Amino acid sequence: MAAQATRDTGAELELRRELHSRGLRYRVNFRPDPTLRRSADIVFTRARVAVFVDGCFWHACPEHGTVPKANRDWWNAKLTANTARDRDTDSALRAAGWSVVRCWEHDDPRQVADLVEQVVRKEPQRSGYEGNLRRPKSESMAARRMVSK
Repeated sequence: MAAQATRDTGAELELRRELHSRGLRYRVNFRPDPTLRRSADIVFTRARVAVFVDGCFWHACPEHGTVPKANRDWWNAKLTANTARDRDTDSALRAAGWSVVRCWEHDDPRQVADLVEQVVRKEPQRSGYEGNLRRPKSESMAARRMVSK
């Protein structure tokens, strides 16, 4: 299991490419809440949106999830614990004020990107941010430093 990719999976890369092409910028493999020992696949920090791309096997997809025949009891317990941890992560992040989007690796990246974009673009408006996720060009690092002095 240590050799199993935990980031940059094919489904995750496709979703990231789609989101990037729409002008959305994000952090990858980032802890939305530093008190939790869990990282989201894609995080929009300003909008407070965490996106998880769940693998069908590891997260027990109802359509494609399977349980190996060898050592079935151990695998059942492992996969059940994974899904319980997913629910715990969702509730902890929501309690901390985050929006959580979960998708399966087999979901169409364009449809998932539509959903993520909708959530991301709505979140900043509620928090008073005007919906532009990028800083205006006039607010460069040098300008911010001058203001803070």
